[in-house]
Amino acid sequence: MAENKKQWFVVHTYSGYENKVKENLIRRTGTMNMENYIFRVIVPMEDEVQVKDGQRKVVKRKVYPGYVMVEMVLTDDSWYVVRNTTGVTGFVGTGSKPVPLADNEVQMILRQMGYEEAVLRLDYSVGEKVRVIDGSFAGVTGTVLEINQEKNRIKVQVDMLGSTATVDLDNLQLEKVEYQ
Repeated sequence: MAENKKQWFVVHTYSGYENKVKENLIRRTGTMNMENYIFRVIVPMEDEVQVKDGQRKVVKRKVYPGYVMVEMVLTDDSWYVVRNTTGVTGFVGTGSKPVPLADNEVQMILRQMGYEEAVLRLDYSVGEKVRVIDGSFAGVTGTVLEINQEKNRIKVQVDMLGSTATVDLDNLQLEKVEYQ
């Protein structure tokens, strides 16, 4: 199994145990003197903007829940250390041989973790009824027509003075209409 080349591998974990697996693996690497074979352990995360009560808050979100990336030289010993770490269910790969990630995949994931803007998850859907709470259309209700995730904008069809209009609004200018 000896490759003698540093590569990235993906390890499957129990759901919700990604950070614990990372801690355990780093600890085991030290206690089992595997620092020359196991280099970095990361849980792929990205910043996500959540909007609650009209306030934007940036939180870390796991990009691949249930998976951890390990940079290592694959040998029988390093495979054993990683495979037998508490919380690890196995390597991602075909059969019993782990398959390393391609360099372009690793670069994409690392870029996604630190070099791109936070992703805003808009909590609206097309056809949903909303109320405008800010701006010149404040107080008017309408229907979501289109959602632009990249620009954090939502097109809403509103009824005013007997006619309909389409307005392009920032997501913070809206709230969901609760039916009673």
